[in-house]
Amino acid sequence: MAELLAEEPLAQIATLLTGADGTERMLTHPRVQKNGLALVGHATGIVPTRVQVLGQTEVSYLHGLTPEERRERLRFFLGMKLSMLVITRGVAPATEMIEEASATQTPLVLMPQRSSRAIQLLHASMDRLLAPQCTVHGVLVDVHGIGVLLMGPSGVGKSECALFLVERGHRLVADDQVMLRLLADDRIAGRPPPLLRHHLEVRGIGIINVRDLFGATAVRGECPVDLVVELSHYSDDADYDRLGLDDQSHDLLGIQVPALEIPVHPGRDMAVLLEVAARNQLLKRAGHHAARRFVETLSGALGVPEDPDA
Repeated sequence: MAELLAEEPLAQIATLLTGADGTERMLTHPRVQKNGLALVGHATGIVPTRVQVLGQTEVSYLHGLTPEERRERLRFFLGMKLSMLVITRGVAPATEMIEEASATQTPLVLMPQRSSRAIQLLHASMDRLLAPQCTVHGVLVDVHGIGVLLMGPSGVGKSECALFLVERGHRLVADDQVMLRLLADDRIAGRPPPLLRHHLEVRGIGIINVRDLFGATAVRGECPVDLVVELSHYSDDADYDRLGLDDQSHDLLGIQVPALEIPVHPGRDMAVLLEVAARNQLLKRAGHHAARRFVETLSGALGVPEDPDA
């Protein structure tokens, strides 16, 4: 629960009134529960490891009870060891609620938004927090709005490529370690570990702070991963794709992300190549596949019938 309360924008709008000792309780469900029937003693269906929400209607009902009844109902409800109880609309909770939450070490949180908006914000934060995640070795750069994840063996030049791109006006997201998570719309988002944020390791120079050197517009906290580029050391014996007819993909958290392999060779301008790869991915996303259109045009000019299975 401590991680949930630290998520933006909850960190700015949610106030923990009491129960700080209970913020280490587990949260196991990505959806909140709004069950006012618990206040009349009906516990069926309540899942303590979900965030519980009480709105103005439920709080008004509690205020209409005698202090003894109110304490009895709250002792029953909060005695379930709830992961967190959220009061919406900024309604001041009764003294008995604060006391019982403190006694049971239940995190009691106040949010100023109405219930529907508060639940929406909670769901968005929990989707991020509870989404499948992994960490990969690589570099993530935002190039023309395309999140390009550079992967490859150590020493191939991933960080140097990122530096070239930043110098050309693109934005660094993460270097060395990229934390990936699966979004609700089946996209993959990447961000840096907090300790590595804004930093880039350049061999021969050392660790630099990209934000300090190039300004706030040179970095980005998170972005979707739209293209995976596998950088490899150039080899005369390797069979590199010359036409780009067959789209390749790379598996990230069960999602197939478009992928390319680009060999690194002295004299190649990697920044330009990666910019072109990002621009080409934008065109493919818009339905314009240059390689396939070229082959179709060439086949038509030569009178070669199209392959129905192609």
